[in-house]
Amino acid sequence: MNHTTSDQNIDEQEINLLELLQVIVKRKAIIIKLCSAAVILSVCYSLFLKNIYTASAKILPPQKDSGGGLSALLSQTGGLAGLAAGGIGGGSADLFMGILKSRSVADAVIKRLDLQTEFRTKTIDDARKMLEGAVKFQAGKDGIITISADNKNPQKAALLANTFVDELARRSIQLNLSKAGTERMFLEKRLEVVKQDLKNAENDMRAFQEKYKTIKADSQATVAIEGIAKLKAEIITKEVQLATLRNSMTDESNDVKALLAAISRLKSQLGAMTGSGGTDNIIPSTGNVPGIGIEYVRKLRELKIQEAIFEQISKQFEVAKINEAKDSSSLQVLDEAVPPVMKSKPKRSLIVILSTVTAFFISIFVIFIQEYLSKMSPEDAEIMNSIKVSLCKFR
Repeated sequence: MNHTTSDQNIDEQEINLLELLQVIVKRKAIIIKLCSAAVILSVCYSLFLKNIYTASAKILPPQKDSGGGLSALLSQTGGLAGLAAGGIGGGSADLFMGILKSRSVADAVIKRLDLQTEFRTKTIDDARKMLEGAVKFQAGKDGIITISADNKNPQKAALLANTFVDELARRSIQLNLSKAGTERMFLEKRLEVVKQDLKNAENDMRAFQEKYKTIKADSQATVAIEGIAKLKAEIITKEVQLATLRNSMTDESNDVKALLAAISRLKSQLGAMTGSGGTDNIIPSTGNVPGIGIEYVRKLRELKIQEAIFEQISKQFEVAKINEAKDSSSLQVLDEAVPPVMKSKPKRSLIVILSTVTAFFISIFVIFIQEYLSKMSPEDAEIMNSIKVSLCKFR
């Protein structure tokens, strides 16, 4: 019995499938008409669309370990030179992605290429929105940034992508130079003060020598003077570094605390050397040199100190000038955008295929609706007529 029932169900399913196929074959004209109309309309529509060309440029942001010999040379000078060697790079592609998507870069590109006129927009905000839809930025896992620009003209597409590369490089240079310029101006002001102090020390020494003719300190006093000069120069250098760090850090930062501790230690050593030394000191303190000799030692010590300070500040000032003058973006253009030969959009064949498939399923749906309406019972036909009357009254 169960076997017979299952056979009957299978026969009913086969009959139902055959009936469905019969309905489709009987009303195949609808399918042919709708699919043909879809093909014709989609072909006309796709041919009406203008070709869109996509040009791409690839750039490599600065890496963390970039710099080579120049960075090593700058690190050897220490202090402010190490600070001046820093830039905005840091090897992060996200930073440059943020610069590319910034309003300032977009406005600069719009102004350079007069995109507001090309896009036929009334305001800069509308032009910026149009530009966002025409340009795409993508950062790969390898850190390479791809800039893709769409335009109806292949030459303009390449120009748009390359303009973004130029503005990115220009903006990154400005950000680097703003920091380098601040450091250079700070050192320049400090160097002017040091020059005047050195000049005053030289004038004092000359006046002293002219007054007392030839007066020389002994070898031990000379050693003491040179040691004091080196300590004083170190203190001044550390104080300059501290002033620079305080522009961007608080006194609670570890770097500032370390510099304050180093300055305090150096000042203690300086006080021990310039005060009255005991008998156990290998180098006698300058307070033990009697008479005119002590005055000579003081003048010579001040001159040596100012010379050492001037030498240190001059080196750091030159490093700051080099850092300000060089192209600090280190942005590498791997591939410049070139006018594409083949279009990227629209995909006309895909438009026609999708339209035809959509029309086919719509026609199947219409066929079964018509078949259902044609075989409707009198009761259902009456309900349908009442629905039609209600819809007509509503209109």
